[in-house]
Amino acid sequence: MAATSLLSLDNPVFKSFVMYAGVVIVKTMSMSLMTAVQRFRYTAFANQEDVPPSAKDKDGARMKARVEQAVERVRRCHLNDLENVIPFVLVGLLYVSTGPSLSSALLRFRLFAGSRLFHTVAYLIPIPQPARAASFFIGLLTTLSMAYSAMSAVDFAL
Repeated sequence: MAATSLLSLDNPVFKSFVMYAGVVIVKTMSMSLMTAVQRFRYTAFANQEDVPPSAKDKDGARMKARVEQAVERVRRCHLNDLENVIPFVLVGLLYVSTGPSLSSALLRFRLFAGSRLFHTVAYLIPIPQPARAASFFIGLLTTLSMAYSAMSAVDFAL
């Protein structure tokens, strides 16, 4: 396939990448909304100015900003997504530009997307370890394998 068409929707590998990258990006973005929902559910805001004036404690005074573990769990899950999805998208573009086979690319894209979706479920329910760790490492190793494949395709000399 010509280099100019590798990053085109005419390329089935790129088309698949767009779909799977889109899924994990939207999932990552949804974690911001989930954090906001948890903050309102538990009336747990990070900054005092974010606390609604109507939020009162048991003594009737305006509530103070506070940390709530249910909110922090969602935030940690979101942070983990940011640490993994951004590299996947960047490495994925490099990987797609090397012209991998569709079957190899689909396997990697599906493994990564599935591992991130399961990671979120395992984090938020929570499912006991090693479920979350296993899903994290599946996603990490998948991204690393794409990086290795992309770098191996380059004839690099210092």
